[in-house]
Order: sequence, then C-alpha cells, then structure tokens
Amino acid sequence: METVMDKIVALCKRRGFIFPGSEIYGGLANTWDYGPYGVLLKNNIKLAWWKAFVQERDDMVGLDAAILMNPKTWEASGHVASFSDPLMDCKKCKERVRGDKLIEEKFGVEAVAGKSLKEIGEIIEKNKIPCPKCKACDFTEARSFNLMFKTHQGVVEGEGSDVYLRPETAQGIFVNFKNVVDTCRVRVPFGIAQIGKAFRNEITPGNFTFRTREFEQMEIEFFIKPGTEKEWFEKWCIESMNWFVNLGISKDKLRFREHQKDELSHYSTMTKDIEFKFPFGKAQKKDKFDVENLETWGELEGIAYRGCFDLSQHAKFSGQKLEYRDPQTNEVYVPHVIEPSFGADRTVLAFLINAYNEEILENNESRIVMKFHPRIAPIKVAIFPLSNKLSEPARKIYNDLKKYFMCEYDESGSIGKRYRRHDEIGTPYCVTIDFETEADQSVTVRDRDSMQQDRVPLAQLPDWLLQNLQ
Repeated sequence: METVMDKIVALCKRRGFIFPGSEIYGGLANTWDYGPYGVLLKNNIKLAWWKAFVQERDDMVGLDAAILMNPKTWEASGHVASFSDPLMDCKKCKERVRGDKLIEEKFGVEAVAGKSLKEIGEIIEKNKIPCPKCKACDFTEARSFNLMFKTHQGVVEGEGSDVYLRPETAQGIFVNFKNVVDTCRVRVPFGIAQIGKAFRNEITPGNFTFRTREFEQMEIEFFIKPGTEKEWFEKWCIESMNWFVNLGISKDKLRFREHQKDELSHYSTMTKDIEFKFPFGKAQKKDKFDVENLETWGELEGIAYRGCFDLSQHAKFSGQKLEYRDPQTNEVYVPHVIEPSFGADRTVLAFLINAYNEEILENNESRIVMKFHPRIAPIKVAIFPLSNKLSEPARKIYNDLKKYFMCEYDESGSIGKRYRRHDEIGTPYCVTIDFETEADQSVTVRDRDSMQQDRVPLAQLPDWLLQNLQ
C-alpha cells in the first residue's frame, strides 16, 4: 500500500531532488545525495535562514568553523563521556535497535526521558515491545554506544592522534567566542550563526532524510546577560516559529513541545522543540476505498537555554578566560546562551512534504504540484517556446531573465507535459513564447498554483516577476 512518504520519495528520485547515496554500488546505509533541484531547494532554504537571522539583524555575526577539532573540545563538552545511545540487539534476527526509540514510538518521548539503561530494558520486557523486523521480543541487555565518528590524523597509521568528526556545530562557535569578541564590534546580547555539516553514528537511521549519519545544521548561539534568559528564550521561540510559517509551512502542521524536567540536558533548564507533523506512519485502510496515512510529530528545531555551561567548560579545559566585559558598566561575567538549532535536512524534508499536493482538475485529469513558497522554489521561471521555430527569441528572453532568477529553458514535448513537469519541480511561473510574441511584444505567463495565464509585455516581464516572486 503506497503511503504519502512513498510518493514523496518517488517524486524526489523522479524529478532530481534527492537520490540514494552511492546508488550504482547498492547504496550505503541511509545516505542521500541532493540532486540538481534538491541542492537548489536546500541552498534557497539556507539563504532564507541566513537572510532572516543574520543579514536582517543588527545583533548577529556569522562563522564557518572546522569539522575536525582538537579532541579536548569533546572532553570539555561532555561528548566523549556521555554522548551515547542505548544499543540493543534482537536475539532472534540480530536486528540492532535503539531501546529508547522502541519505547518512544509506543508510548511517546516522556516515557523514556531520564531512564537508565537497565530501566529501558525493563520497560521493553514488561510491555513486550517487539523487534521492528521479526516481531520477537527477546533482546540483549541495553548497552551504551558512543555516537561520535572517530578518525585518524597523521601521515602514518598508528603515529598520530585520534580525532572526531564533529557531532554538532555548536562547539565551533563556543571555542571562537573570544576571537569574535576581540575582532568584531559585538555587545551582549549578540549571536553567532553557523551552517555546517555534523556527523553522528546513529544506530537506527531512517525515515528518508529525517535521521541520517551525515547531516547539516543551521545553528545559533545567542549570548545574553544572566537573568534575561526567560525573555530571550520566548523571543527565540516566537521568531523561530514565525520563520517556518512565513515560508509557507502550514500552522496546523507545526507545534511546540516543551521538554519535561527528566528529559532536559544536564546544562539546560528550558528547552522547547518545534515539531512538524510528518507522514511517517504506515498507511492503513479505513474502508475499501479510503486509505489513512498515519502522522508522526518529529523535531525540526530545538531551542535550548544552555546557561554558561559551554563557555565555563572550555575556559576550565583550555585555561583561557572566556568572559565578557560590559563597556558601559565594566561588569565582567560569563555570558549565558540561548541556542536555536535547526536541522537543515529535516527542514528541507518538511518543506517537501508541506509543498506536495495531488489535484483533480476540471477535465478529470490529475496533477502533482509542489507548492513551494517562491523564495525557496528551486527554479523560479521556466521558459517555453511554443514551437522549435521560436527557439531564437525564447533563448534571448531566457538569457535576459537568468541574470535575475534561477531559470530553466525547456522546448521538449507538448506544452501540457512541460507544465506538468514544472508543476512537480515546483516552478512558480512558466513563460511561453508564441507566434504572437513578435507582433505584440508580449508573452503568456502561467501561474503554478492557480494555472491562470496572463499576457505580460516583454518590457515589463522582469519587474512583473520580481514583484510576484517575493
């Protein structure tokens, strides 16, 4: 039975959004490659994030820190000692699972929060939670599994040091706090933003690009004066939610989930997740003709109040003072931190799911249309000559427009098939050059969502598109 996710995964492959990684060699354990349209979509989302949270603000600067860091970084942050998942193996089929995820999927996040390895095993045994592969309920004891990828730095193997691929981008910001304060005219409250890759050796990756071992974060560490955390925490919750909504995510598909005390990280006293309603559940037949796709809330972004834990730890381990002196009062203190951490890949997936629409038209035909917000659509404008005889003037219009927008030229197949292809790509406007264009110096512009067609003078076309692509 085909689910909504099955359809979206198929469309991503068919239209060049996302391909399975290393596919010609049989793939590699839930790795994915962004195709020509996927990379445009992802880049547009990252640009929209950077514009909103860096370019348009007066209290934010950017950073791009190295993936490989001194191993002491991860000792200071606590990742070496405690960054682990509860690993269990099914004794019957040898499937490897995360015990906490088995409990979470059956009873919710709250049921597993703060539980020890022993308690996780007891909950699974008591409730007879089955193996997701063979349905048996006979697991090994839960054991701790560190999530960091370890690699080797040095010319000759065995002569050098072990280093880690970073499991988060945050620590690159914290270790550069002093550099930023010393070189930029920043005053608390201020933030440092970064977009970059992180790596976690997940036991059970899955749900398409939702949980992968290599992923990208869009992360902010916002430094504040102690005592102002409640005000700034709420501000960041509101601004983060508004960012998703302003780019077209339906409000009914988003929610806040506040972390309970027993699931908070040891350094945090306030954490909220922004969750999206993903169609990850298996399809179930309600009756002979109707199929229900079950939905699951999944995290898109975590907003955490981290206190001064990170700067204090790095000051302790490095011997460097990571303090801030208020230039007006001369007061010296270690700033506290609000961290809005967005998952870039999960955000792309949410926008793909949110945009996906199946429509039945008046003539009883159907179409699939990806209703992306114009600001994140991979291709903004497609240029169609009605006939190959019109290629020359159509190419001229295409060459003029691509200075302003990401455009695509398409002269293959019937005009109807070209429209359908760009509906599935999510192109907001298609411009058709016909045999009247030379006479009236106008073109037909077709709107993706309404399918309405307007005649627009060539002289006004760039401005018309600029106005409508906001």
